[in-house]
Amino acid sequence: MTTVAEIMDADPVTISPDTDVKTVVEMMQTNELPGLPVVDADGKCVGIVTESDLILSDEEADLHIPHYVQIMGGIVWLEPLRHFEEKFKKALAADASQMMTAEDLTTVSPDATVQEAGKAIAEHGHNRLPVVDSEGRLVGVVTRVDVLGALTA
Repeated sequence: MTTVAEIMDADPVTISPDTDVKTVVEMMQTNELPGLPVVDADGKCVGIVTESDLILSDEEADLHIPHYVQIMGGIVWLEPLRHFEEKFKKALAADASQMMTAEDLTTVSPDATVQEAGKAIAEHGHNRLPVVDSEGRLVGVVTRVDVLGALTA
């Protein structure tokens, strides 16, 4: 069986958490990539920035303050503040750490089979997955096209 290590890009373009937004966009354009893994000083993959992280959809663009009521001098929020905070943070992001997807980051092992990588890509709707070793260090990136190519070969 073919493994992810055999089909991945073993030298992907990466950014650090403190890479500014302008540089992130320039790197995506220059390298014609829809996303970049975010790697810390130890080589650990701490997140990924994709095109969707750089764009506020029409639904998100209004940044309305959540509905609330005032009762006896206090405020009761009628909507979760977390969603507002996430949209606000994304709209004002200054660097990769503020816009990257870090929670529930979908990654794959270099020892995983192509079928396992394909399943992860399909289940999570991603076009590219960081490939990390057992310590969480980035060792490559595998894309949907890589997986499809291996499955049809």
